[in-house]
Amino acid sequence: MLIMSTKIYFLVAVLATASFLSLASAASVASYDYIIVGGGACGLALANRLSENIRYSVLVIERGGFVLENPLVYDTTAYGAAFGTPIDYAYKSSPQTYMGDKVETLGAGKALGGTTTINGMSYTRAEAVQIDAWQRIGNWGWTWESLVPYYKKNEDFQVPTPAQYSAGANYNPLYHGKAGPLLVGWTYDMQNSTVHTELKRTYEHLGIPYLPDVNGGKMHGYSMFARTVNRAENVREDAARAYYYPVASTPNLAVMLNTSGNRIIWANQTGTFGPAVASGVEVTLRDGTIETITATKEVILSAGSLISPAILEQSGVGNPAVLAKHSIPLVVNLTTVGENLQDQINTELIYGSNVSYIGQGTYLGDPTASDLFGSNTTNVANEVKKNLADYAAQVSAASNGRDYERRHLALPLPGPVGHHFRESHPHRRDPRHAPGQQLPHRPTINPNYMMLGWDMQQQIGSGKFIRNLFNTAPMSEYTTGESTPGYNTLPADATDDQWASWINSASRANFHLVGTAAMMPRDMGGVVDTNLMVYGTANVRVVDASVFPFQVCGHLMSTLYAVAERAADIIKGENYVGLFVRRLYGMSKDALEMWLGYADEVEMGILLFICVTYWITVLSIIFYSHVR
Repeated sequence: MLIMSTKIYFLVAVLATASFLSLASAASVASYDYIIVGGGACGLALANRLSENIRYSVLVIERGGFVLENPLVYDTTAYGAAFGTPIDYAYKSSPQTYMGDKVETLGAGKALGGTTTINGMSYTRAEAVQIDAWQRIGNWGWTWESLVPYYKKNEDFQVPTPAQYSAGANYNPLYHGKAGPLLVGWTYDMQNSTVHTELKRTYEHLGIPYLPDVNGGKMHGYSMFARTVNRAENVREDAARAYYYPVASTPNLAVMLNTSGNRIIWANQTGTFGPAVASGVEVTLRDGTIETITATKEVILSAGSLISPAILEQSGVGNPAVLAKHSIPLVVNLTTVGENLQDQINTELIYGSNVSYIGQGTYLGDPTASDLFGSNTTNVANEVKKNLADYAAQVSAASNGRDYERRHLALPLPGPVGHHFRESHPHRRDPRHAPGQQLPHRPTINPNYMMLGWDMQQQIGSGKFIRNLFNTAPMSEYTTGESTPGYNTLPADATDDQWASWINSASRANFHLVGTAAMMPRDMGGVVDTNLMVYGTANVRVVDASVFPFQVCGHLMSTLYAVAERAADIIKGENYVGLFVRRLYGMSKDALEMWLGYADEVEMGILLFICVTYWITVLSIIFYSHVR
């Protein structure tokens, strides 16, 4: 055991040394092929994959620091302990009008690894229909089927042990990958199997089926989900542990910690000679020094749904009216930057227990609308449909008309609602903007929680369902009564108004922010295209949760990794032949962009050979016809 511990600490020392060597080289080199702003899930996954090609130099700019040995990060039982500490941005919302002017705190990781260093480590993918909806609104090729290979590519799934099986862990081998960098599984200290059995039977009594594995594209049911953990070492598997530390000594990969990415520097402005071309990034170092680092190929924003759009706005990409108000010169007119913000609200019912449970439980129940509203489901659905136009108008008005009504009218009706007692599909769409000429790390945030009636209906329905769950055998036999909110606060026959009042006072933000640089057609309010390139620019991409056009009911993290893996393949594809073929052979961008995500180097070479051969033949015919 002593030998194993020594080996682990030696590895930590090596990785730490490699990290600081990268920092030193980053400070001394003024130019990189790719500059990635943000060292979270997407930023580090991209950096890892792009640096696989030794010809390209990659720099990651991260405002946080090095937290490999921070127990608030690596301890798998310490969820929540890092909130409000120096490694949590703890952003504050503006007073929430529809929740009694409450100011919500929105957690986000300020560290190498981003929010994966402080989140709940849940590994639950989106529903298939939710990803398929991305294509239905115009993102050709972005479907569940096309994203599954990337879900698997990032994953190194740890098969449950016999003891973990008996405690409720289960999986379908067809759903998971084994060769990726990200360890996914369960820790050894799972709760005893009694809890799983009780919950499973209780859910089944309520008509909710048992779901062995939640990651197959359908979430309806009760299951025990896996987490991003290293079972052997019993530590959190954050993005840095998975994607950075193992390759930290790679000579073409550098990281600048405690460094803020302020704005993009442009070689030209849109309309001068075509799209705006980024030439670098302005940064602020830890000591306050401001420097510019050159990007010879691309600038990629992976700073999250709050900061990526703020950096775009500080760089002159956004709504002219917003930018003019803060004297920011306009580079690209893109009115929906920072709009479409979506987050969920999280509420909790707490019950006392007459037995002791030891260990960690990862139980998840996903009921449908029919499970929540029963015989009243049709009436609820009809009410939502009837109000969609009004909801869209409210959202459009809240965003000063920049968020198009037709986009909201096209939204699919919500699917499952999370067991964590949160709305899985908020209908509201809200603004988030950078505050004037300040650096973009304290944006103005107004999620407008509970602005629309359906948002509250989901929460009320979920609350009633959970109360019923704990009053249903066999779970009811193991509880000693409800402590939060308790029947004195919220009676058994409470009205919806009473439920709404309690939910507004007891809820908190869920920190699953998406949508502020949405991937969708530009005329629908999109900020990036299907290659994640910012409209009106030639070499600026956004790769993080801000590009998700809709909220998903699974945890964001697994889908973030998958999107980053796919983005890396898109970029690699364009490096080899994509742009050349588009110009030389005349292939349409739409026809090419999906293929680029899948073609390997051999396929690229074959296509290039065909194209070159074709044009040599054409030019030869033209030449000889003129000679004759």
